[in-house]
Amino acid sequence: MSWRDNLIKIEPYVAGEQPNKTDFIKLNANENPYPPSPRAIAAIRGYNAENLKKYPSANAVPLVNAIAKREGLQPENVFAGNGTDDVLSLCFRAFFNSDKPIIFPDITYSFNTVWCDILNIPYKTIPVDKNFSIDPADYARPNGGVVIANPNAPTSIGRGLDFIRAILDSNRDSVVIVDEAYVDFGGVTAVPLLKEYDNLVITRTFSKSRSMAGMRLGWAMGGKEVISAIYATKDSMNSYPVDSIAQAAGVASIEDEEYFQATLKRVIATRGRLTAELRSMGFLLPDSQTNFVFASHPRYSAKDIFEFLKTRDIYVRWFNKPRIDNYLRITVGTDGETDMLVSALKEVMNLWN
Repeated sequence: MSWRDNLIKIEPYVAGEQPNKTDFIKLNANENPYPPSPRAIAAIRGYNAENLKKYPSANAVPLVNAIAKREGLQPENVFAGNGTDDVLSLCFRAFFNSDKPIIFPDITYSFNTVWCDILNIPYKTIPVDKNFSIDPADYARPNGGVVIANPNAPTSIGRGLDFIRAILDSNRDSVVIVDEAYVDFGGVTAVPLLKEYDNLVITRTFSKSRSMAGMRLGWAMGGKEVISAIYATKDSMNSYPVDSIAQAAGVASIEDEEYFQATLKRVIATRGRLTAELRSMGFLLPDSQTNFVFASHPRYSAKDIFEFLKTRDIYVRWFNKPRIDNYLRITVGTDGETDMLVSALKEVMNLWN
């Protein structure tokens, strides 16, 4: 036996293509096209770097307090971590320790299967229907936990409180994680249900609606018992807290509600215009409740469109996966970036007609 036989064998998560250049339009990672809150920028620039000699608040207390205040919760109901991926990985370790498989949709955030594989968590994927809709009745089965992204990615489809309530009512003995990475762009948050269900955990990110993908900040909300389990897991396997500068920037972002709402309105308005333009060209796409659209054309291959756009230095996301291999996930950019995307799409369709 070779030492190579003991190396981990896992298929890692694959992010959108990151070209090694600067002059291109990047619409493949669902990043916000606008800068962070001016208050967050000021907090970073004004941070006293001499204070980096000291460890940050172990449980990100200033940030947790700011989030709790905004969401109408107590600090004991909030956990802050180094990005939502960090938070979700800790949740998987903290909550999913039975022999029963956890369940989640077959088309959703693809990191779910990676965490299950690396943590040896049994899982089963539940097919969405032909319209990419999730049926709560499919989740009324024995399981070791449930993970639902609402709105879902990459489909862009969001559902209301009745949808989440139906899943929770069928899973009183399992932790139900609702990933709300995109909820600010038009989705319906499950925060009001935290008062009713102590097995509900909601995760959020600063990467999308708060324009801080480069800062790596995320958080979870839930009852005191489940949040305590996340802290216990973090302190046992990853004791590194959110760094001091990130905490300061995060607090400033959370407290700047006016800028937050203004940026959301800009993205949502451009999304509406992009949706209309795509449909006028024959693309089929659901109404999005995210900062991206999920589009397919009945006459043209998504892969071919994807490759053509790259020749025009426009990068969107194409998934070489069953059921969605003829769809493009297109991040909502600025109005100028949207104009260039639409122009390139019209160009290629004229070439192919």
